[in-house]
Amino acid sequence: MANSRSFFTALFDFSFSEFITPRVVGVLYGIAIFFVGLGALSFIAASFRGGFLPGIFTLLVAPLASLLYIILIRVGLEGLMVAFRTAANTGRTADNTESLRNP
Repeated sequence: MANSRSFFTALFDFSFSEFITPRVVGVLYGIAIFFVGLGALSFIAASFRGGFLPGIFTLLVAPLASLLYIILIRVGLEGLMVAFRTAANTGRTADNTESLRNP
């Protein structure tokens, strides 16, 4: 992956010779955390409208559920990164093997 290419050049590269996912995965993780937090706050507020006890229960459970969601999102994104790094390393290995065949 050449670092000299700009993000938008790589974005509109129709040959898909360079991956942009490794560049944006951190941003996606941040957005996911934001929406999980927003969802938890909305769920807590809606539960308090249903009564005091449901609100207290949700106040205790929502952070745990949010943490679980964030962990699952993180594991999924890490799996995606592993796949992209495997593809990049496999490409490098193929290039190195080809150069050994044709000195």
